[in-house]
Amino acid sequence: MVRNPLIDLLQAVSNQGSISGGARALGLSYRHVWGELKRWENELGNELMVWEKGQSARLTDFAAKLMWAERQAQARLAPQIEALRAELERSFAQAFDDRVHVLTLYASHDEAISSLREIALRGPDEASRLHLDVRFTGSVDAIRALNEGRCVMAGFHTLENSSPKTRSERTYKPLLQPGLHKIIGFARRTQGLMVAPGNPLALRSLSDVATRHARFANRALGSGTRVVLDELLDQANLNATALSGYDRAEPSHAAVAQLVASGQCDAGLGIAAAAQHAGLDFVPLVDERYHLVCLKSALEQPGVQQLRQLLQTPDWQARVGVIPGYASQQSGEVLSMRKVLPWWSFSHKKVPA
Repeated sequence: MVRNPLIDLLQAVSNQGSISGGARALGLSYRHVWGELKRWENELGNELMVWEKGQSARLTDFAAKLMWAERQAQARLAPQIEALRAELERSFAQAFDDRVHVLTLYASHDEAISSLREIALRGPDEASRLHLDVRFTGSVDAIRALNEGRCVMAGFHTLENSSPKTRSERTYKPLLQPGLHKIIGFARRTQGLMVAPGNPLALRSLSDVATRHARFANRALGSGTRVVLDELLDQANLNATALSGYDRAEPSHAAVAQLVASGQCDAGLGIAAAAQHAGLDFVPLVDERYHLVCLKSALEQPGVQQLRQLLQTPDWQARVGVIPGYASQQSGEVLSMRKVLPWWSFSHKKVPA
């Protein structure tokens, strides 16, 4: 992640309560930190620190706004920066090591997918390394990319035990076809409300968010979490207009979490890992399955076979289990689409799943 050194200086001095403490935390000299703070004050035309005799150093309002703006920008740009890094890694993998298999994966932004990509290249031996060329996008767009031939595999998520005649069915059924697509198990994860520490509004459900007029941050159209939210609203017999902020769309779980952490919103739907990273409380609402899907014809490709093998290793299953709110669930197994997504019924000719 690209960072501005000023933000690190402000964070260290604020956390330690003094320039000398901040300098020690950063491994820099007192003189250097003092000089940099004064230089930035001159550059920006605003004071950055408040100094009061006998009191710890603290950020000015201007500096606090800078810190917030930086965190918000980092959260918004994280998926794009991760995608750029993946593109660079893919290019070098192809150019310098033809023993590495490259597998293009479009997926809903997910903590476990990021972790999987990190360990894929560290295969058990030099001949079996896998490079995951991950492009983070909404679940709907990911499956469309698969159907248009822009990727080999897509990642999307639905509520566990998803029922017929729901938002999930209306969204995903037109995009998936038993006999053509194959579902590969990946993980189970929990989604819930990301709220300020201590949950000051005592939000325990979407109904609470609506009745207490809490400010809500939503996800963009095409994202799997937006589909999940709409399905939960249907279950609670709530209209979208009941949520103050339903039309405020953010690109990732991290971006929503930062809005809550900064006090701009009171709650947003997201994953426990994003809440934890932002220092928020998390109120679990639903469990969901995160699926991988590919065309049946791709199952024999070396990259897909290696990915399935990796997902079934004890190392990976232990790794995913330590991510907050995640657990391994039939990882790497080829599953019956009609059992995992029970939206199809065939009265005459039986179509293989």
